[in-house]
Amino acid sequence: MNERQQIIYMQARLIRLASEKWGEPIERIAELFDKHHVLKYIEDCFGIFHVEGDEAILEDIVGYLKNKGVSWNEKINE
Repeated sequence: MNERQQIIYMQARLIRLASEKWGEPIERIAELFDKHHVLKYIEDCFGIFHVEGDEAILEDIVGYLKNKGVSWNEKINE
């Protein structure tokens, strides 16, 4: 699998994990990630993220979203 495929696979795993953790449908998580450029963030940080587990990456994404001012009324739970 080349790096681009690995990035896409990671993005898909994290959307699914966020859906499970936050109790939201995958479509809602995909919209949220798109709106706040999380997929681009994952791509940009892939060099670091590829050596971390998905749980740790999701924690980082929560921090990223908080820093972007995402309101918790958007139904994101840690």
